[in-house]
Amino acid sequence: MALFKTSNPVLSDKAFQGQSGAQFGGAIDATARMTLQGTVNKTGFLMLLAIAGAAFTWRLYMQDLDASAAAPFMLIGVFGGFILAMVTIFKQTWAPFTSPIYALLEGLFLGGMSALLETKYPGIAIQAVGLTFGVLLVMLMVYSSGLIKVTQRFYIGVAAATGGIAVFYLVQMVLGMFGVHFLSINNSSPLSIGISLFVVVIAALNLVLDFDFIERGVNAGAPKYMEWYGAFGLMVTMVWLYLEILRLLSKIRSRN
Repeated sequence: MALFKTSNPVLSDKAFQGQSGAQFGGAIDATARMTLQGTVNKTGFLMLLAIAGAAFTWRLYMQDLDASAAAPFMLIGVFGGFILAMVTIFKQTWAPFTSPIYALLEGLFLGGMSALLETKYPGIAIQAVGLTFGVLLVMLMVYSSGLIKVTQRFYIGVAAATGGIAVFYLVQMVLGMFGVHFLSINNSSPLSIGISLFVVVIAALNLVLDFDFIERGVNAGAPKYMEWYGAFGLMVTMVWLYLEILRLLSKIRSRN
């Protein structure tokens, strides 16, 4: 398996393409290298920014239960976050500046979306937050204990599943513009719930690959800015995981 591979398009081996560990060690002072603690600290900072953005749109909506108040900020969040993500992927050296903005923008979208579902299914937001961080901690423990090893076969399996999900979502979005909707997998049927559960599992497994990427970057002596890039990539997976858990819970709650 090539060094630093992950099915997360952000934390891919291309981020270190042409830069071996030996090159890092020879050209970068020890104090200017990527560290695990530094990446953890920056991940925590990005999460706080996302929470701050989410709190803003959450409050906007909850004040009058008016979606139009939060909608503009949600749109800025989702499209602005996407643009910042693309910029960061292609310009890793910009990560110290773009990743905080990305986290804040994604928070705007997540807060509004959570508030909308909260009014329909009271308590769903805190459940989704709790489950997301719970999954993060469990996968971190599983990875740290060595119960799951990032082998070539494991990587290929998760990467293929992640790619398949992305293609399916894209096809569904395009067909939806022409009035074609997959009602059987977007309702609260057992099949739909099962598919959402599968997607949540794949998102969780991506966390394992992200942890492996960060660890390999630290061991290779990657430059300091890669702490921000590693934290950014982990945030991308966390946002996806949260949205999928929120979607799964909404399907389950709608059956009651």
